[in-house]
Amino acid sequence: MARVFVYGTLKKGQPNYKHMINTAKGLAKFQGRGRTVEKYPLVIAGKYNIPYMLNIPGTGHHVAGEIYSVDDQMLQFLDEFEGCPDMYQRTLMRIEVVEWEGKSGVGETQAAAEGVVECFVYSTTTYPPEWVGLPYYDSYDSSGKHGLSYVLRESR
Repeated sequence: MARVFVYGTLKKGQPNYKHMINTAKGLAKFQGRGRTVEKYPLVIAGKYNIPYMLNIPGTGHHVAGEIYSVDDQMLQFLDEFEGCPDMYQRTLMRIEVVEWEGKSGVGETQAAAEGVVECFVYSTTTYPPEWVGLPYYDSYDSSGKHGLSYVLRESR
């Protein structure tokens, strides 16, 4: 099992969460909520209002999201879904645990007790330079007050 941190449309209550609970795509077990240890710019960009975490450590905010434990099948699905490695790149990042539900062993309890876990995160180093000038968010909600509703793939 691998640990994945999601901060955008795959979170609970967001437009693509349905994929996280679709066991035909693999297993994803919610572990808890967290935020990036380092600051990153989280922007909403493009004509489909997609959330992107730009891989510029030290700039932006501590980005909030959810921590999942996923099997190899789900990880492979997420790589395809996120257009990895072209649109997003999957990298390990340190995530500060804000609230922990994981109960699957001593290792997990130990990591959570220390307050920081390593998770795979889909961020991007490939983006138009003007995205750096977009507003930065610390948390993503597709129906947030920014007014930039995400456009589902099936509606594009």
